[in-house]
Amino acid sequence: MSSLALSRLLLAMTLPLLELEPTFVPTAQSELSPSGGKSGQQLNQHSGEGDSVPVSSYVHLEFSNRAWPQELSKNVTLPTALALLPLRMLTGLGLTTECHANHSGTSLCTCHPGYQWNATLCSLYPHCWGRRPERDPCMCRSFHGPVPGYCQLLPPVPATLTLGSRLQVQGDTLNLILLKKEETTNLSWFLRHSKSHRPIILWPGTNVMQTSSEGQAGLCVARMSRHWAGEYESIFEARGFRWRLRQVVKVPLQEEEVVRLPDTLSISCAASTGFQLSCCIPLTTAYTATWSPGEDSQASLQKLSDSQCFVLTIQHCPAANTTYTCTLQSQSLPPLVAPVSITIIQDGDTTCPEDFSVVGWNVTKAGFVAQAPCPVNKKGVVKRLCGTDGIWRPVQNSCTEAKILTLCLKTKLLLEGQGKPSEEVPWILSELQGQAGVASTPSDLWEMLHTVTLLAKVVAETSTELTDSALKDLLTTTDKILDANISSLWTLAQAQEPSMGSDFLKAVETLVHSFSPQQHPFAFSSPNVLLQSQLLRHSSPPGYQASFSTRPLLQARIPWHSLAPLVQSGTNVSITSLVLQKLDYWLPSNYTRGRWNTPYTTPGLILVVSVTADGQAFTQAEVIMDYEDMNGTLHCVFWNHSVFQGRGGWSDEGCEVHAVNASITQCMCQHLTAFSILMSQHTVPENPTLGLLSQVGMGASILALLVCLVIYRLVWRAVVRNKVAFFRHTALFNMVICLLVADTCFLGNPFLPSGYHSPVCLVTAFLCHFFYLSTFFWMLAQALVLAHQLLFVFHQLSKHVVFSLMVMLGYLCPLGFAAVTLGLYLPQRKYLWEGKCLLHGDGVMLHSFSEPVLAIVGVNGLVLVIAVLKLLRPSLSEGPTVEKRQALVGVLKALLILTPIFGLTWGLGVATLFDGSIVSHYAFSILNSLQGVFILVFGCLTDKKVLEALRKRFRGSCSSNSAISMVTNETYTSEHSKERSEHASYEERMTD
Repeated sequence: MSSLALSRLLLAMTLPLLELEPTFVPTAQSELSPSGGKSGQQLNQHSGEGDSVPVSSYVHLEFSNRAWPQELSKNVTLPTALALLPLRMLTGLGLTTECHANHSGTSLCTCHPGYQWNATLCSLYPHCWGRRPERDPCMCRSFHGPVPGYCQLLPPVPATLTLGSRLQVQGDTLNLILLKKEETTNLSWFLRHSKSHRPIILWPGTNVMQTSSEGQAGLCVARMSRHWAGEYESIFEARGFRWRLRQVVKVPLQEEEVVRLPDTLSISCAASTGFQLSCCIPLTTAYTATWSPGEDSQASLQKLSDSQCFVLTIQHCPAANTTYTCTLQSQSLPPLVAPVSITIIQDGDTTCPEDFSVVGWNVTKAGFVAQAPCPVNKKGVVKRLCGTDGIWRPVQNSCTEAKILTLCLKTKLLLEGQGKPSEEVPWILSELQGQAGVASTPSDLWEMLHTVTLLAKVVAETSTELTDSALKDLLTTTDKILDANISSLWTLAQAQEPSMGSDFLKAVETLVHSFSPQQHPFAFSSPNVLLQSQLLRHSSPPGYQASFSTRPLLQARIPWHSLAPLVQSGTNVSITSLVLQKLDYWLPSNYTRGRWNTPYTTPGLILVVSVTADGQAFTQAEVIMDYEDMNGTLHCVFWNHSVFQGRGGWSDEGCEVHAVNASITQCMCQHLTAFSILMSQHTVPENPTLGLLSQVGMGASILALLVCLVIYRLVWRAVVRNKVAFFRHTALFNMVICLLVADTCFLGNPFLPSGYHSPVCLVTAFLCHFFYLSTFFWMLAQALVLAHQLLFVFHQLSKHVVFSLMVMLGYLCPLGFAAVTLGLYLPQRKYLWEGKCLLHGDGVMLHSFSEPVLAIVGVNGLVLVIAVLKLLRPSLSEGPTVEKRQALVGVLKALLILTPIFGLTWGLGVATLFDGSIVSHYAFSILNSLQGVFILVFGCLTDKKVLEALRKRFRGSCSSNSAISMVTNETYTSEHSKERSEHASYEERMTD
């Protein structure tokens, strides 16, 4: 069936004074439209008799087939309409438009050279072959129905495209200037690579800058490389037409872009008579290659998908070491030389033997690196070092899937400014999810993660919104990347790039935040990735809630008071929750604010929550997360990408943990980001036995301390008979008071409201810290008094001075420690243990309590060594009195027992921070809770004078008690008199 061919002719005529009658009506075979106007329009151009004016007429000619009649090109018969005109002279006839109509009534109309469709029709109607409208030259248009016009004669070009130099060096900046003679609109820039027919639109990326001013427009491309070489196009509209100007830019190939396989070679002529050398360059570059020397060899060309290799096959092994040279040449570019050194293995050289276990390794000279090509569809090289001892070293595999490398390069160029992000990002995500399952090397994994990271930067720069299908491709890729089958690749890749996990998390967060779902609710579920997205409206139930069937079970909620201002303002609030499983295992082990020295683990999931309102992302909202079946000491944290020099780390700023019940742990955070929960790697499960044991021991300790106070009430005057005894029992009495208050606060801690909002909780934590420290500082005071009495026999201080110093050491020093700790850590919200009214269990407790306590224990140990040596070998002149010696021995016995016990207790306390095994937890709980019992037993009940006074107190009658009291008073008075006389004799001796 022959189709109808329609043709339109533009008649260019030079006529004297042409005038159309108003009564002219065109026939079906002929239509006349002067100057492109309506048929029958009158032209009144009166420029005088004999003047000529050019007139454009629209003539409709129909032919029965597509072929032009031969007579048309030789002789044209004017239509009837033209014959009726007072035509005096016809000087020319030009064909402008040719249309072909198909059976559906669609006409494809093409302009002849020198003519073009105007910009209005060009933008209203599609191109004949569906080209992109922004760079369409407007030479062919498709019309369905009547054709509204015809191609028009192009005026002179209204601009000039200038270029400083067509040859650009890598790293230089390219500047293209469009000099405009008239006003231009809709300016766009394109780049067509060599040997590619598809132009690429340019946008202001990291390498591209577009400028515009009156009279000129510019394109600036920074950091030029071969990927930016090609034909640049400037497309704009002016004078009612669309114009296209071009400039060709070349960038020489760099030596590092030439792949030589191998780049060096050691060969044994006895084992191999010939070998091959290859010199590969990108396919987009127009280079030819020659090898030298070329004797006894054969050169060939191999074309791959994206490169071409010039292969030299050497038939026979050269007699001596030789350097082969691959010389690459291109028109108007300097030649590029790529040498390959060949070393001949001589007799006696140390070599590595042939090895064909995985890859075929030929005999290689010691100290050389053998090279082998990658498998099909992979790029890179496999290397293996032959050690100086003739033993093969491990294989180094840098092979990467060619398709993954192509996608990564395309994404990098997209970020730099090549391509349309709204079209390229979904396409790259679609292609990438098909490649995620074939990753087999660490470089494959790294390139995929790098591609996602670059895509996130593109999306953030251009505010590109992801559709449902694009997000599904992203989540599918993420699921495959987190799959356990490639966990070994993570380990190897992280050794080279420790921050890759953090960068990938940030990229996924960015891409999810740009999600613009077409349907609500939207959900995605896979083994490693779970996502829920929903739209909140005025009719939505209060608040937001999402549950995930993970291990541990997770539920995320946003209270209504955080969302009400957004929803009530009439905006569409979209909330997306994303759970990434296993990714937290591949994040760097970085912990902020005191957790750097404590190993932690995460539960294997990360929750990312994003809130957007009318396309704008919000970062401040209250998020409540419920984790089920979490044991041990927990910390609610989020991943902070800005800490640790940009490598990222876990931080709990703005987050608090609350224990809802025995099985649910609740995290509350005041911002939106990637959340998780931290646990000690050696966390001991909180069981009733350990808690009960601690409570019973603490109760026994308090009871023992109360007994101590009662005993001192009964026997104080009987046992305090000299200065040493006074100092000893004063220190012990204050230790009892401090430990009693501290244990009482500790025991009542579970019954108090926890959190920084509770003043009672803060006061309780401060008192616990202060009085526990005071206990040890009084023990230090007791040891220092012992050392002073033994070392400075003839320089004794008065009782009041020593007592004042003991009070200052026992109360003011720990008060200073406690106050500084409160001032430093309370503003950072690091003072309280999460969920408890106790000092924070990490760096705060270690630095402000455990370290001072262990230092005191160390000083006490040194004093004990000195005391033992002095009491075992006293000199005749320095020996104390018998009674005083007995008091010193009592102090020494108490310190010898209490110091190791207290030191062991808090040594175990520090050990639980680093190695929280079940044994250390139980041992610490028992020793810590029984400190009061130890003071009662070894501080009071083992003292012979205390026991003797107790026996006399309870055995005698009231009269005997009075007698005992009198004797005690007399003894006490006599002792004081004796001390005064001794002190006077010491003063007289010092005076002499």
